[in-house]
Amino acid sequence: MTRGILMTGLVFAFGIHAGAAVAQTLKNVKDRGSLLCGVTQGLPGFSNPDDKGNWSGLDVDFCRAIAAAIFNDPSKVKFTPLSTKDRFEPLKTGDIDVLSRNTTWTLSRDALFNFIGVNYYDGQGFMARKALKVNSALELNGASVCTQTGTTTELNLADYFRANNMKYEVIAFATADETIKAYESGRCDVFTTDVSQLYAERLKLTNASDHVILPEIISKEPLGPLVRQGDDQWFDIVKWIHFGMINAEELGVSSKTIDEALKSNLPEIRRLVGVEGNFGEQLGLTKDWLVRVVKHVGNYGETFERNVGSGSKLGISRGLNRLWTKGGIQYAPPIR
Repeated sequence: MTRGILMTGLVFAFGIHAGAAVAQTLKNVKDRGSLLCGVTQGLPGFSNPDDKGNWSGLDVDFCRAIAAAIFNDPSKVKFTPLSTKDRFEPLKTGDIDVLSRNTTWTLSRDALFNFIGVNYYDGQGFMARKALKVNSALELNGASVCTQTGTTTELNLADYFRANNMKYEVIAFATADETIKAYESGRCDVFTTDVSQLYAERLKLTNASDHVILPEIISKEPLGPLVRQGDDQWFDIVKWIHFGMINAEELGVSSKTIDEALKSNLPEIRRLVGVEGNFGEQLGLTKDWLVRVVKHVGNYGETFERNVGSGSKLGISRGLNRLWTKGGIQYAPPIR
């Protein structure tokens, strides 16, 4: 009996120690002096390096926003390019602090990690050559389809063709680059992935104008960053940076108006910029945590527009990613 009590005590003590070890991500980031962010191996608009190794994209900007909130310096981020297949393991082992890599929020993934929100509402679609003279995905009976392994894409594809009583041949590849190259070389009739990625991958084709993205959206793909489970403080910090950027856009607070916002008499804006309340301190940050984010990186709308929106090379409409006040479904809890 004594031994049983001792073993129970050891297990309990180990559990507390393990939990304590996990629950100090913010301290680790501060001590290290940089945020470790997992991104794609190269996807224009989301996370893509130039020929000098400078990263840009919607997911990249989110990591810079975290660094801005913590260090008041958006450059204090180290980016780790990860394949679709290998993206989760470095987060689990602690080799990265956040995975910001156009990842679909699903139940099975949420059971293992914590998604902090949706920074891009997407859906799976199809791209085909104009020469194929296909106007709808419902005309793809018997088509060969290029796709990438290790994603939710293959299951969605199977469900769609089965539901519409159509036959197809799947040709799968390990990486996005292999998939788009196979499609361009004619190894398949169509290419399927998230619509945002179709726009990005089309930029890589020799003659992008020869290819069309079909109108059907066959799945829900809520894309968002995620963190490890077991550290509520870090989860809250990353989550509220996302919510804060959305609230900033809703309240008209941008990188251009942030200095004026600091002088505002409106209660919502005063709470947003830290003039009233101690919301930053509740997260373990400074009062001006969101001022740092908006000043250095921008609000949600600014990051969307310059990376994937109408002002970018991708030229994607905001669509569902508009604010809830403008016909979309982007909506954040209030800061109060």
